Amino acid sequence: MPIGLRALGVSLVFWAGGAAAQGTIIGAEYGDPTTRYDHAVLGDAVEWGSLTMRTDTCRPICGGNGLGTIRITLPETRVFEDIEPKLVDVGAETGKAAMVVESDLRHGARLALYGAQGMIAATPFIGQRNRWLAPIGAADLDGDGHVEIAYVDRPHLARTLRVWRFQGGALEQVADATGLTNHRIGQDFITGGIRDCGEGPELITVDANWTHIMASRFDGTRIETRRLAPYEARQSVAQVLDCEEN
Repeated sequence: MPIGLRALGVSLVFWAGGAAAQGTIIGAEYGDPTTRYDHAVLGDAVEWGSLTMRTDTCRPICGGNGLGTIRITLPETRVFEDIEPKLVDVGAETGKAAMVVESDLRHGARLALYGAQGMIAATPFIGQRNRWLAPIGAADLDGDGHVEIAYVDRPHLARTLRVWRFQGGALEQVADATGLTNHRIGQDFITGGIRDCGEGPELITVDANWTHIMASRFDGTRIETRRLAPYEARQSVAQVLDCEEN
């Protein structure tokens, strides 16, 4: 079932000379460090309580350099459990959005998209405390004109690649594949991403045993995965993302 247009439990503030900020999101960063969620999956107990996004315009009046600033503040029951917000293009109707991992102290993580008007869409929370997901990226994976969002659900436990399509202002899961991961507990980085070596986008992860780098393609119905190269630390993955594997 599609999940979209949620604004549950967040505070949205516009800073733009007193006017509501609009336009294209051109930058985003986390703020308000907090230790209220003690999962420490990324290596320490500090997570984030707010998200600030910058836009290229504001209306009807602007001060200073004319940029709009939007701040999302989470309730005390949630944090941004993430390395950094990632700007993704989710289509002409919505434009740029900040893709984030948002975790609830009782229900674990979900992936959310925030834009100039607040939350655009989100997946459901995993459903249990200290359960996390690691984003891969966003692209039109199957060439149908709609953007897909990919992440690994519980990369240390379930090791399941999930693909969600953004359409009609909502996210709907369209495929999954097991036996893949992109993160180890305590790492402050995510392994892999999306590449296109001339034959369409591929999702780059590793296998569940961290022995091989894997490429996954989504054809609109299912995910097909193949081995690319042995996994030999981060540099080997960087070479694959640059289309340099042997």
